[in-house]
Amino acid sequence: MRLITYNVNGIRAAIRKGFLDWLAGDPADIVCLQEVKAFKENIDYEVITKLGYHQYWFSAQKKGYSGVAVFTKEEPQKVFYGNGYEQSDYEGRVIRLDFKDFTLINAYFPSGTSGDLRQTYKYQWLDEFFDYVQPLIKEKKNVIVCGDYNICHKAIDIHDPVRNKKSSGFLPEERAWMDKWFSAGFLDSFRQFNQAPHQYSWWSYRARARSKNKGWRLDYISASDALKNNLQGGKILSEIVHSDHCPVFLEFD
Repeated sequence: MRLITYNVNGIRAAIRKGFLDWLAGDPADIVCLQEVKAFKENIDYEVITKLGYHQYWFSAQKKGYSGVAVFTKEEPQKVFYGNGYEQSDYEGRVIRLDFKDFTLINAYFPSGTSGDLRQTYKYQWLDEFFDYVQPLIKEKKNVIVCGDYNICHKAIDIHDPVRNKKSSGFLPEERAWMDKWFSAGFLDSFRQFNQAPHQYSWWSYRARARSKNKGWRLDYISASDALKNNLQGGKILSEIVHSDHCPVFLEFD
């Protein structure tokens, strides 16, 4: 099974940059998108269906904002829209698909970069999401949580850890949450295969950050510990440029 997580920063903008041509090249069996900023009806979704994908969208109620979607060639047994927390569901942040042998959660974690109010909500959301996932991992065992986490876990995951130590996305409290996350039944699938520095999944549009590889690793595919021996490979597809993020890939049995 090949899985991709990808913050497209607006699926309509990504389509204008060749997203559908990339999708037609069969990049994965399951493609999880964040920040779609659209409803299914806003795009020519039948093109995606013709490529062999079942589509599941959970858009924000606010137009042009947030939202997640999953395109999958294997039809899930059940789909759950939202995680039961009102504001998170209003913003279209979580979708869960139960397959025969594993459960997949696609999540778009809030950003706190716009100010204290959203940073406070980010901390609230992190606590709520942790509480949402923990019973699932005990019940389902084989669980994958992919998405834009909007957090760099360690200094190796950001191009300038010293000057960004007070930046949202690399704050001590956020990194401590990631420590808790990865000690509570999950592992960082990418780091199972690649311990090298300078591996990022997001770059600012400013100051030619991408060409200089001054980035942040914000996008993760977390796999439950029960799946550790099933993981076969992981990588960051930094050459894909439909967004300020790039796709992250995992292959598992």
